[in-house]
Amino acid sequence: MKTIGLIGGVTWLSTAEYYKLLNELVNEREGGVSSARVIIYSLNFQEIKTLTEAGDWDTISVIMCDAARRLERAGADCILLGANTMHKIANAVQEAVAIPLVHVAVVTANAIKQKQLQTVALLGTKYVMQQDFYRAKLEEQGLTLLIPVQEDIDYINNAIYTEFAKGIFMPEVKHRFLLIIERLIARGAQGVIFGCTEIPILLKQDDCSIPVFDTTLLHATAAVDMVLQ
Repeated sequence: MKTIGLIGGVTWLSTAEYYKLLNELVNEREGGVSSARVIIYSLNFQEIKTLTEAGDWDTISVIMCDAARRLERAGADCILLGANTMHKIANAVQEAVAIPLVHVAVVTANAIKQKQLQTVALLGTKYVMQQDFYRAKLEEQGLTLLIPVQEDIDYINNAIYTEFAKGIFMPEVKHRFLLIIERLIARGAQGVIFGCTEIPILLKQDDCSIPVFDTTLLHATAAVDMVLQ
């Protein structure tokens, strides 16, 4: 078994989900009391949040690339960026190391294609929903993406940064997210991407009437596939 390197802390809640999933997935495949070989480099999310809101992606890139190099030196065989939004600088991180970076949007696109869906809703931070770095990976695979109206984009982004990052998941927020998804279904969404690693803590497949794509699970599964080859 090879070793997974996870850049975490963005947020620590989703990092805990990654760790749990990686170990569960390895155990399902290997049996016994097998668990994953994982090295985690956990960052201070307050620092990353401040830089993100300031649009200082150059400094974020320096921090993420340094974390990736440290994981590589520690023995990691692949890299996971434990946040969808941080994939804005995924290319820089990949260039910083010789080991492969598992791109969350690429593995999500593959999962959607396997379901033979064409039009999917995308939920996440405003950066994921509105900027090209994430959407382009999906659209390259011929997928049509729907995003919420601006008012809902702002609501989702605020919930992620001010509540989910603190471990706050309120029933009324869940209700609002489900209303947003229903409006996207009315516009033609056949599935919905949980393009933020905290959204699967709030919502599950059973909450939705269309297929959901849990990017945390898909990302962790792709990493396990790689290290168990």
